[in-house]
Amino acid sequence: MKIVPTAIPDLLVIEPAVFGDDRGFFLESWNARTFAEAGLDLQFVQDNHSRSARGVLRGLHYQANDPQGKLVRVVAGAAYDVAVDLRRSSPTFGQWAGVLLTAANRTMFWVPPGFAHGFLSLQDGTDFLYKCTAPYRPDDEHALLWNDPAIGIDWPLEGIEPTLSAKDQAGIRLAGARTFA
Repeated sequence: MKIVPTAIPDLLVIEPAVFGDDRGFFLESWNARTFAEAGLDLQFVQDNHSRSARGVLRGLHYQANDPQGKLVRVVAGAAYDVAVDLRRSSPTFGQWAGVLLTAANRTMFWVPPGFAHGFLSLQDGTDFLYKCTAPYRPDDEHALLWNDPAIGIDWPLEGIEPTLSAKDQAGIRLAGARTFA
């Protein structure tokens, strides 16, 4: 496993060791001991799986009282995955990092608690998996506005008109969002 830092130190790109031959491939997407040895001593309580058509933009979501850490990956299709730092005490508060996750590159992205998270599906039938460190609590979920100019996310929207849920269309700008200490 190779861990690649991003411009925001706590956001990590994880490239698993892939063993392949003419039959296909094998990789470990999660091993508690291996991740702990790499400094990521995590306890996951929930696995999620979503499928999206091309152009679906989900996010930017976070829970304020019981924040979730998320280990995310794509197993079919492709997505541009984004996290925004919502920790006021962080030198990277309000900054974002994005990574291309595809079935072909098998890359994973670690998004720790304290970040808003979202993704743009780049292909029809994109299957997105994520392991969470806290359970989903719909009464605690918040949506940061996906296109807030104060954040300035450079979504790869060439030829794509994003499809958003009503909740995501009504996202809050960073200036008015609940944030973390």
